[in-house]
Amino acid sequence: MRLTVAVLTSALLATVPAQAGFKVCNKAHMPAKVAFGHFDGKAWLSQGWWTILPQKCQTLLSGPLDARYYYLYGTDGGSGTWDGDTGFCTASVGPFAISGRGHCAARGLDRKGFFEVDTGDHADWTQSFSD
Repeated sequence: MRLTVAVLTSALLATVPAQAGFKVCNKAHMPAKVAFGHFDGKAWLSQGWWTILPQKCQTLLSGPLDARYYYLYGTDGGSGTWDGDTGFCTASVGPFAISGRGHCAARGLDRKGFFEVDTGDHADWTQSFSD
């Protein structure tokens, strides 16, 4: 009976489609505070803050990816930062969802440099942060 249940369970799992989306895995030794930026077809959006514990993953965007480029910023709150040259507005504390990338200070927001992630034509993507 156990073998039948194991085979049946394996067959059912094999038919379940993988969940698409954008996921971040934290392979660093400190918790990471993460912000996410993307174009939704109408406007640039930035969202945050997700706290991703060491050796854990978090889905930031569910569903099939419909853009090629996405943007991330992360910090461990100390000396570690994952950043880049693409500016997005962020809030000092979260959660936040901000429309638009410009005039951050005039809107009472912070501006952080995000790094670009090229997902190609993939429907899902996992990005890892490491020490």
